[in-house]
Amino acid sequence: MQHKNVELMKQINTYIGEFYLSHDRTPSTTEIARKFGISRSSAQRYLVAMNDSGMLSYSGGKLKVDQMTKIRTDRTTAPLVGSVPCGELTYEEENVECVMTLPTEIFGSGPFYLLHASGDSMEDEGIEDGDLIVVRICEEAKKGDLVIALDAENRNTLKKFGGMSRKNHKAILQYCNQGVYGNKVIYVDQLVCQGVVSHVIKTK
Repeated sequence: MQHKNVELMKQINTYIGEFYLSHDRTPSTTEIARKFGISRSSAQRYLVAMNDSGMLSYSGGKLKVDQMTKIRTDRTTAPLVGSVPCGELTYEEENVECVMTLPTEIFGSGPFYLLHASGDSMEDEGIEDGDLIVVRICEEAKKGDLVIALDAENRNTLKKFGGMSRKNHKAILQYCNQGVYGNKVIYVDQLVCQGVVSHVIKTK
């Protein structure tokens, strides 16, 4: 045990913590071996040595490092239901691409669903084509909220809620790309809100 490379031990320890943060699990002995270019048996001997020296806990094949105790693992689930769809949003199985987990420390407890942003109408709000939109499910919105709402053709659209028009008493859905659309808006008889944008996850 005394011949083990201390620097490699530190690197393995850091790798385990980073891997856990990225993958929600600890790496296997094979993954550790592959990462550091050593045999699986050598990786296992290193883990035993690190356990004996108190660098980590390795018992019954289960790993635990100090970094893991600092990671808050509370999560909420959210279905990814495709792009901003036409018609009413449904959570039927065939409409759900996958179910993702979101750390509650960042996103809160929901309930949420996710959409792929499609188009360029919200670029002034930092939302670009292909971004993932985290939407908090709610039926009410405040002026200035970014909402998933039904347009005049009963299709879902992502726009900014501009409040109620004094001229025609209709709800205002604003485009947010001044360079392309100017002051273009959509008027609807009433705001039918399918949710308010909570966060934007960049994919590029």
